[in-house]
Amino acid sequence: MSTYSQIYIQIVIAVKGRYSLISNIWEEELYKYITGIITNMGQKLIAINGMPDHVHILIGMKPSCCLSDLIREVKKASNAFVNEKKFIRSKFEWQEGFGAFSYSQSALNHVITYIQNQKEHHKKKTFKEEYIDFLKKFEVDYNSAYLFKWIEEED
Repeated sequence: MSTYSQIYIQIVIAVKGRYSLISNIWEEELYKYITGIITNMGQKLIAINGMPDHVHILIGMKPSCCLSDLIREVKKASNAFVNEKKFIRSKFEWQEGFGAFSYSQSALNHVITYIQNQKEHHKKKTFKEEYIDFLKKFEVDYNSAYLFKWIEEED
């Protein structure tokens, strides 16, 4: 017996402290590396893009996949990749936690376009505004004390 499924998940991960560390000089290399991790773990990467402080990843996920394990591996391996390549002077780390939002097949083109246009989109909206909008749109109960740590909270 075979299992057939269509599970589409948009994942949002942020740089630790929400610092703008991902440079447009090497972001493409990072995205290709993350694509390789996801592919090697048997999942399908559909779209990836982001900003200097966060990344959006749209995947086609198999039902056997444990999303937390996938993201843990993406973060661990990409942390090591960025640090080994010495893309930045300090230590690169992803922040704890992630956002995950599911979509239907009919919404994919819109989500792909949204991810591809991140830089344009963020001229109008901050990451914090974007992320809280996602939580509200998807009716996710959340405690603001446990959201990503925002830069302005550290000042």
